[in-house]
Amino acid sequence: MKKSATLVIATRNKGKTAEIRDLLKDFPVVIKNLDDFGPIPSLEEDGDTFDENAYKKASFAARILGFPSLADDSGLLVEALDGAPGIHSARYAGENATDEQRYLKLLEEMQGKSNRRAAFECVISIAVPTGPALTYEARCQGLITESPAGSNGFGYDPIFFYPPLNKTFAQLTREEKNRVSHRGKAFAELKDEFDKVLIWIDQNMPVQEIIHG
Repeated sequence: MKKSATLVIATRNKGKTAEIRDLLKDFPVVIKNLDDFGPIPSLEEDGDTFDENAYKKASFAARILGFPSLADDSGLLVEALDGAPGIHSARYAGENATDEQRYLKLLEEMQGKSNRRAAFECVISIAVPTGPALTYEARCQGLITESPAGSNGFGYDPIFFYPPLNKTFAQLTREEKNRVSHRGKAFAELKDEFDKVLIWIDQNMPVQEIIHG
């Protein structure tokens, strides 16, 4: 595909958009996010799985905006909390809580627990306005720290310790994080197949009819 395709990332999160732009910078694709468009209706993320939520967000944005859209749904699953916060990771401390409020609440819940095992999971969905979608998923194992460390990244990164690099996600550079994180691994898989994805998008996008006067 010679011409650049537009791909809308169904998020307003600047950190996430920057990571994705970085990952797909070698492809003929223009990355936009929801802030590049006017007001659009909000969508309730009420799926029971990351998979359902990623598809709902991607297909909703694709239908509303008329462009192929990519959404990821990801979250932190903590063993000692029976898999919480899971699909509720973004709303764990209430609707408008900051990242800091969320991870501090989690640390509070983890007080006195010796099992610190946790995993980040990510599901990516790429949808076109007519409904079909592609799915990619990955996970990353780690431990919940006793206290936050590092100032990079976003979300729960300051309290997610990654043993192979002996650092929290928030202590990693973006390049290091992209190599090992759940989102980085899912996107690496997507990146490996992105030429095919662009062809799939091209084949599945509705054809614009040209009306001659």
